[in-house]
Amino acid sequence: MSRLLALVAVVLAPLAASAQDVNAYNRALSAFNAGDLDAAAPLFFETSERASDPETKGKAEYYLAQTFAKKGLPVAAFVTYAAIVKAGPKHPSYLKGVEGLVDIQQQLDEQNLIPSLLNQAYTDEVRDQWVTLPREVLARINFLVGTISHRRGRFEEARSLLEAVPPDSRVYAKSQYLLGIVLADPRFPGRPGEADALDKAALAAFQTVLKQKGEKAERQLEFKETRELAMLGLGRLHYGRGEYKEASEAYEAVPRYSRYWDQALFENGFSRFQNEDFGGALGSLQALHAPQFAGAFQPESWILKATVYYYSCLFDEVKTTLAAYDDVYGPMAKQLQPFTGDDVDLIPTFNMVSASENRRLPRPVYLWIRNNERIREVMRVLANVDSEKRAIVGSSSWKGSALATQTVASLEDVRNTLLQVGGTLAKSRLREASDNLRTFSDQAEIIRVQTALDQKDLLQAGVDQKALLKRQSLYRPAMPGAAWNYWKFQGEFWIDEIGYYQYTLKRGCPAKPGQEQRSQQGRDEDREELGSR
Repeated sequence: MSRLLALVAVVLAPLAASAQDVNAYNRALSAFNAGDLDAAAPLFFETSERASDPETKGKAEYYLAQTFAKKGLPVAAFVTYAAIVKAGPKHPSYLKGVEGLVDIQQQLDEQNLIPSLLNQAYTDEVRDQWVTLPREVLARINFLVGTISHRRGRFEEARSLLEAVPPDSRVYAKSQYLLGIVLADPRFPGRPGEADALDKAALAAFQTVLKQKGEKAERQLEFKETRELAMLGLGRLHYGRGEYKEASEAYEAVPRYSRYWDQALFENGFSRFQNEDFGGALGSLQALHAPQFAGAFQPESWILKATVYYYSCLFDEVKTTLAAYDDVYGPMAKQLQPFTGDDVDLIPTFNMVSASENRRLPRPVYLWIRNNERIREVMRVLANVDSEKRAIVGSSSWKGSALATQTVASLEDVRNTLLQVGGTLAKSRLREASDNLRTFSDQAEIIRVQTALDQKDLLQAGVDQKALLKRQSLYRPAMPGAAWNYWKFQGEFWIDEIGYYQYTLKRGCPAKPGQEQRSQQGRDEDREELGSR
């Protein structure tokens, strides 16, 4: 008899524990539905930690994440959703966890950890289940995983994912822009044999973004920035195809003073130079070198300026430009040397870049790195992490609880991971800046040497450059239309005139036999501007 009672006890004990778990879960759910999130969260946490029944445990985990999200703790919610997604399809709240993770990604605008997690989870095993997710959720997954595929050079995969984003999705414009970037990439499989077809497909993708109007445009996430990026993408595509006039038109469509305007000015300088519009090229660079862009990191712009002068045989201006480059960027190269070695620690590097006060890096490099979108995202999410930690530690309802202790520890893990990600990005960006300076310094030296050799050749040929230049006349640039006015540049930069500069140049190269020496586009002291005040 006693043995039978013992067996009964063994059978009934788990049932009693399960009933206790269900009761705790129901109390937590009641508090959640009543809006008492402070009471619901510890109950869901305890149930998720203690429950032996996988169904109850899984539901408690999901609602804990929901509670964090409703309470304004999106990073804590992300940690909980991530645990559900990592558990895989066996988790009872798996698909809801995937959906919650995608929602939190949009709320945080987090572009590093969550897309990588979704990329790892999006396997052939779960693909058939994920297609049952809401249409917009699946569209965002395709976009986010597509960004990871692009970063890792899996171009065909990225193309397939991005093309799967439907036109009614809020990330359609972003997906089409990235699709254009993927298709135009010279590393895309099939180039150069399919270059023309790929270029046309990329062109169509960029144009799709630019054609978004009215309500469709308003529904798109970050449409203003995406549209401007599409203009840059279009300009680069045309430039790569040797269509320099069309490239200039795309660059000139980027709105003045927008986030990408300085980049558009710089790249338009190259387009105009390649199109033999030397005055237009110098005009773009004149705007870029205005005091308003004093914090811009654009070393190549000075090399382009020197190159324009070199092709016009204006050797004094070449030397002046290269001297200006040395004055501005020479000290920067030396200042960056301590931060580009293999032994540089990641976290201190990121902390140096993310600090609000900068005393160690050249200011243009510091601003250039901080303007990187992925680094900005790391900084933004880190601010969320710190804010959530303060809120949890300061919560009287959760103070001293296991929930608070474990959640703060999880947030600290996220913080350390983000610091590593940010440090990797910052270190890579610093090396890129240093490599750029080294490359352009080498190019400056090549131009300097070639200029000296060409000057020597002209002297030996008996060419009197001063007389040659003196015989030429400078003319006002052509007016684009009747609504435009002309003002001669007199050393003052007016903010409403920046971006409308146009040089006229004399040409110091001797004419070839049978050719008449003629004036071309603008010398430095004779620079002039177009304006539309």
